[in-house]
Amino acid sequence: MFRFLIDFVIKKASPLKEGISRLNDPLEERRLSSSLDQNIAVMKELFCDVDVLRYREIKSRDGSLRYYLVYCDGMVNVQVINDNIVKPLMLSQAGRENFSMETLLSCVVQVSESKTTDSFKSIIQDVTYGDTVLFAEGSAQAAILNTKQFLLRSVAEPDNEKTLSGPREGFTESLMQNVSQIRKRARTQDLKIKTFFLGRRTQTTACLCYFDSLVNKDVLKEVFSRLEKIDIDGVLDTNYINELIRDQRYTPFRSTNYTERPDVVIGKLLEGRIAIFLDGTPAVLTVPYLFIENFQSNEDYYLNYYYTSFARILRIAAFFLTVAVPGLYIAVVGFHQEMLPTPLLISLAVERQKAPLPAAFEALVMLLAFDILRETGIRMPSNVGQALSIVGALVIGQAAVEAELVAAPMIIVVAITGITSLLIPKLNTPIIFWRLFLLLLASSFGFFGLSMGLSALLIYINGLTSFGVEQLTLDGSFRPQAGKDLLIRAPWQLMRSRPERLTRDRTRQSGGK
Repeated sequence: MFRFLIDFVIKKASPLKEGISRLNDPLEERRLSSSLDQNIAVMKELFCDVDVLRYREIKSRDGSLRYYLVYCDGMVNVQVINDNIVKPLMLSQAGRENFSMETLLSCVVQVSESKTTDSFKSIIQDVTYGDTVLFAEGSAQAAILNTKQFLLRSVAEPDNEKTLSGPREGFTESLMQNVSQIRKRARTQDLKIKTFFLGRRTQTTACLCYFDSLVNKDVLKEVFSRLEKIDIDGVLDTNYINELIRDQRYTPFRSTNYTERPDVVIGKLLEGRIAIFLDGTPAVLTVPYLFIENFQSNEDYYLNYYYTSFARILRIAAFFLTVAVPGLYIAVVGFHQEMLPTPLLISLAVERQKAPLPAAFEALVMLLAFDILRETGIRMPSNVGQALSIVGALVIGQAAVEAELVAAPMIIVVAITGITSLLIPKLNTPIIFWRLFLLLLASSFGFFGLSMGLSALLIYINGLTSFGVEQLTLDGSFRPQAGKDLLIRAPWQLMRSRPERLTRDRTRQSGGK
């Protein structure tokens, strides 16, 4: 008898317990009720002290139905709300006996996109992104109506990726506008576009684009896996994603490419890569990333292949010059003077006698001064920054030589180093650190230290990966098709296949292998 009473009390108490737990749930986790007043009260509590949220009560013509519109001021198209939502609802003949949210959306409201939901969490995400929420009396569902209208800058060519030839379009801060620029260049169902959200608080919309028949499925799976592991309060730029999903966490070299040009992105997608878009930024990531991309330019494919092949070889040579020239100069001056012709050696010795500082310290000071001037020029307004960088370098260099603080040959070495670094902006970060590292080795051990440093650099680069794909393969094998877009840019008639490490379908045009 006692056990029967206990079971009876537990059964009667369980509904009460469930009701209490439902009331104790966070507001954003609750479901809508059929009470209009209660739903609006929850919305006002959720958006307490959010003065840009607007509430508009509407009644049907006969007054039998009440509606509420909730939207964020400054993010919506007011004309669409007035003409396509408010006016039809006020003139609607719908009554309580034949009312449903589906009927309202299909026969009354006139918007291009709509959906229903019973979750306050979904409502929060949509209303804060420019949609209008429609609540109706007696309905436990709300309608999400597309009324977005953001102030956006027009499409223009990116300042840091200007070209002499080719398209002049660039990405903007609008995710959908950016995706549409890719969509119009690939009119095929094979282009897949998947959206997701990043950031616990910002809930920033991101987008993944790829060609389903070209992408490497293992790489695609790895990309999804790394994106799902991102757990941060806010994602404001694609560099957040870059740092959180890269292979080597602390390497100065890139493992993802970023660009603001739609033509570059579509070109990468056609090679089997994956593009990552983020709302609010014009920079788009493409993965996997190959080391040769540091020396490639989108202009390489718009100009004559003889010229672009020569320009690419110059960029590759510039990389080794900008990291090795200061160390080479210090090694020759400090350890291996016998390698210089006698007249040149005498000239250097005369200039070196005027300078009170050691050659290695001279090089370090001048390189740091050049980097300071360059960084200052970047931060200043464009019309002032360029003049400051050029004039500042000339004035400081000339003044240092005349004051006999620095030898004149050192100014030439630093100038060569700085100019060659400008040819490869994608490698600016690793160049700074490796240049100083090679300078330290050369000033300590001469040519031996310089050669060991360059060997370490090549070994390090050969070990770089991007989503499991080797960025550089130095295995001694000779593959003619693989080399036709590396050191040179071969004619399109000869580039019949795609990079083998990136795609399942290597055939770019007939005859490819």
